[in-house]
Amino acid sequence: MNKTDLIDGMAEHAGISKVAAKKALESFLGNVEKSLKGGNRISLVGFGSFSVSKRAAREGRNPQSGKTIKIAAKNVVKFKAGSELQKAVN
Repeated sequence: MNKTDLIDGMAEHAGISKVAAKKALESFLGNVEKSLKGGNRISLVGFGSFSVSKRAAREGRNPQSGKTIKIAAKNVVKFKAGSELQKAVN
């Protein structure tokens, strides 16, 4: 499923126009991004939670040459599925 398919599904399920569904989805995604940039955690009960975790700098290897390289520290987004989503998938 891509973004267009999701918008179509949201519009059909909620009985709204595709334009309204697109605005709602873009608003949701924008708010999630803004919150995660601020270091906050987003918890949607039953669905799951989004959080940001810091990954420390480390050394790795270039698979072609075998040389050691430095991998910079960075923030990564994590998602943990909620119990209801887990049950629905399994």
